[in-house]
Amino acid sequence: MQTNMRREVNEIPEAAARLLSEQKAAIAAAGRALKTADPRFFVTVARGSSDHAALFLKYAIELTAGRPVASLGPSLASIYGARLKLDGAAAIAISQSGKSPDIVAMAKAATDAGAISMALTNTIPSPLADACSHPLDICAGPEISVAATKSYVNSIVAGLAILAEWTGDAALGKAVAALPDQFAKAIALDWSGLIDDLAAAQSLYVLGRGPGLAIASEAALKFKETSGLHAEAYSSAEVLHGPVALVGPSFPVIALAARDAAEQSVTGMADGLAEKGAYACVTSEGARAAKTLPFVATGHPITDALALIVPFYGFVEAWSRARGLDPDKPVNLKKVTETR
Repeated sequence: MQTNMRREVNEIPEAAARLLSEQKAAIAAAGRALKTADPRFFVTVARGSSDHAALFLKYAIELTAGRPVASLGPSLASIYGARLKLDGAAAIAISQSGKSPDIVAMAKAATDAGAISMALTNTIPSPLADACSHPLDICAGPEISVAATKSYVNSIVAGLAILAEWTGDAALGKAVAALPDQFAKAIALDWSGLIDDLAAAQSLYVLGRGPGLAIASEAALKFKETSGLHAEAYSSAEVLHGPVALVGPSFPVIALAARDAAEQSVTGMADGLAEKGAYACVTSEGARAAKTLPFVATGHPITDALALIVPFYGFVEAWSRARGLDPDKPVNLKKVTETR
């Protein structure tokens, strides 16, 4: 019997196509608003998988538009009542449910403080949509599995589409338009060999750089959510500052390299660890010692990184079942978390 998680992973291409089609006008409006406002910087408001989507968009905005992006802790508004000076800023709030009180409070505070605010949510109407000046329905459709998959992907697709519209980046816009087809190719990739390779693992690292670090962060969370496996995400540069001491034959490393300026660095780190006796795998054809995982090259460095999460989702769902677990029913978790 197919799990809800597997079904929803399979829906990613269709969900992305639906978003780009049905929200075309809203995406254009948000892009125009950013052109008019010309924000000096961005802030993001999110938690969990949504925060990993925000991290991805941080790198995309900084690389494409040259505007710095900072993550705001939602408790600044909901607990501490801090008043931030956000005139001249843009705010991106991301939430699948659109009703977590602390996310809504921080988004409203950003709007009230003068930021042009955008809500990326799978639920409209919702309190988050009401709190922002430009709500956008990510059109992922009903997501039953506790582990977010298609809503995570569509949050990023929506943000990238707005970014391309705002900046007039034709190459990015073309790459985003092609994502539904690229996701369909990515779903067909087979990472099942990792099931046996990681069988003895008690902990592991997932490495990446730039947008790939956001994908690594999401992957590490999914190991914890679906399989109860301790996994941590690190920059492939930052891991050298202490954490690498834990790596060994029973402490594997998955390195997520995109076809971007960091590919050689990420791949080199994976190779170096493999040469020292650790199990390491990497999504790059340039690996010497690390095991190569299949990937889809989308033709753009930013969308290339996003496509990496799709085969991972397929793998981690199968990995969870192979361990005798139900990825639809993670221990101690529920679908909607409402924090204050």
